[in-house]
Amino acid sequence: MTASADALIDDRTDAVFQALADRTRRDIVRRVAVEGLSVSELASSYDMSFAAVQKHVAVLERAGLVTKERVGRSQVTHADVGAIRTVRDLLGELEVQWRGRVERIDALLAEDA
Repeated sequence: MTASADALIDDRTDAVFQALADRTRRDIVRRVAVEGLSVSELASSYDMSFAAVQKHVAVLERAGLVTKERVGRSQVTHADVGAIRTVRDLLGELEVQWRGRVERIDALLAEDA
């Protein structure tokens, strides 16, 4: 992979984790993963303005975690399952790395005992 391709992947990964750093946005992703919802439907569940929820959805959309689809007069928000799988896979890789480190530490401690 080229340096520019790596940078693009890193930028996308940063955007995804920055988007998921917010509790409301994580909740929105969970809700639209179950069923597509309009921003109005989402806004009715939060103690914030429609515009604030719309901004949260826009952040998630820029990060590639959700998509919007026009259905009649509404725009329905859906989770992007592929992006969610990518996040899961990345976290899985990090878990494997950390488990390996913990196992090496355990082995070193066992040697000393």
